[in-house]
Amino acid sequence: MEWLSAENVVAVGTAVLGIVASGVMVWYERRVPRRKRIGYRVQMDNPIGDDVRSGRANRRLGLFDEAPGMTDATLVLLRIENDGSQSIVDSDYTGRELHGLTAVFTDRTIRGVSVTQPPETDHLMDHFTAAAGLGYEGNTLRIPRVPLNRGDHFKLLVLLSGGDVGREIRLSGGIRDGEVHPNRSATPDEKPPLFSRAARLITITLTLSVLTLAGIVVTRDDTPPPIGCAHGTLTVTGSTAFAPVLKEVAQKYQRDCEGATVVIDAHGSTAGVRELAAAGAQGKGAPPVVALSDGPKPSDMPELRENRIAVSVFALVVNDDVPLKNLSTRDVRRLYRGEITNWRQLGGPDLPVHLVSRDANSGTRQVFQRRVLGRGEIANSSVDCVHKDDPTAPVTRCELDSTDQVLAKVAELPGAIGYSELNAADRAPGLHHLNLDADPPSVDAIEHGTSAYPYREIEYAYTYGRPPADSLASSFLTYLARGNGQDVIRTHGHIPCWTPEGMKLCA
Repeated sequence: MEWLSAENVVAVGTAVLGIVASGVMVWYERRVPRRKRIGYRVQMDNPIGDDVRSGRANRRLGLFDEAPGMTDATLVLLRIENDGSQSIVDSDYTGRELHGLTAVFTDRTIRGVSVTQPPETDHLMDHFTAAAGLGYEGNTLRIPRVPLNRGDHFKLLVLLSGGDVGREIRLSGGIRDGEVHPNRSATPDEKPPLFSRAARLITITLTLSVLTLAGIVVTRDDTPPPIGCAHGTLTVTGSTAFAPVLKEVAQKYQRDCEGATVVIDAHGSTAGVRELAAAGAQGKGAPPVVALSDGPKPSDMPELRENRIAVSVFALVVNDDVPLKNLSTRDVRRLYRGEITNWRQLGGPDLPVHLVSRDANSGTRQVFQRRVLGRGEIANSSVDCVHKDDPTAPVTRCELDSTDQVLAKVAELPGAIGYSELNAADRAPGLHHLNLDADPPSVDAIEHGTSAYPYREIEYAYTYGRPPADSLASSFLTYLARGNGQDVIRTHGHIPCWTPEGMKLCA
């Protein structure tokens, strides 16, 4: 490998650019105004009483020893500061209550509060009145809407009883175009940091990453990866729910294996499986086609050979105008039998139900019918999903050709409900998924055996007979199920069958 090759020049240039970018970020943090921010930190949390489990011995004289109720007393000094670059006025506090901020002292009871501020900010004291919202009850302290110039701060000395020192202290409240956040400084310094902790972390990470990249590219071996590549053209058809995985794996395979072309033509599980069977029946030997199916193939196709690839999790999704988070399987079946026509029948809003379904070739639909409904769906009654073409139909139901179309229509149409592969549903705006019988559609819970969530299925890859070992179909399936494809499968929210947990679920 020549040191002055184009690859190495690009890699070293990238490293230099990363270091420059890090310096620019530091300059930006120090020179460019940040948004409005209120920071807080606990500068003191000490025991006064002799019955505080702090791990420290206490010695007391005078009032601390004589006053009643001091056996478990603690003293907290809470500093609240404007550590952004913009001033904060009383109208910047967004809470509906009279006060602006709320401090909660976990497991302790407030006995008294004293407000202190630097000499140059005496004007702040006028805002600490009961009429402005200052007060406390139990473990909660209400703090008024105090205007703070950049760098201003005040401190609250709070006398508490009950609980231990070190218990959580939380400050909450809303700031328009800003935030309230804890400051994690190790010692109480009176000056905000020059740039944020997040900026320091990003700067260090970016610098290390680009330096590592340069080192890898300069020293790497150009030997092709030992993955048993094959050449030619392969068509992968079938499941639209699994299509994002297939597209990414195909791109990776083609990068690793020059001379291979993998075409993804997903248009439904049933259609893909039947297309494979037809191609095999017309030709001699195994055609260069792989069909992905959400669930097993029909029983009348014995010549198709299965490969178990992953466990896919699906979800029922509803428009955000329907605030329900959970449905029982019984209520879902009633919905899809047309027995429930308005969401108020299930405790939801007064909105008509619109069933947005997939076409008959959809594996997602077949899994839903098999795993959740236990039967087929009712007849289609609408073309546009809004108006009934059949006025005698109990509910509006339409069928669409793809997962993306279903998600877009459910998000657009108030009162709509549909179904989708889980990962696609999580990314879609305007809708949310439903728990079934209180079980969430959680990949982690299913993988670890802690959920009985029913709307899931094994993803099968079918070939016509056993493809030759040196064929592109065989090589691609190995790459997908046992090679680099496993990481892609997991990234897209599926559980690979060729992992210890996946083997149990796919058995």
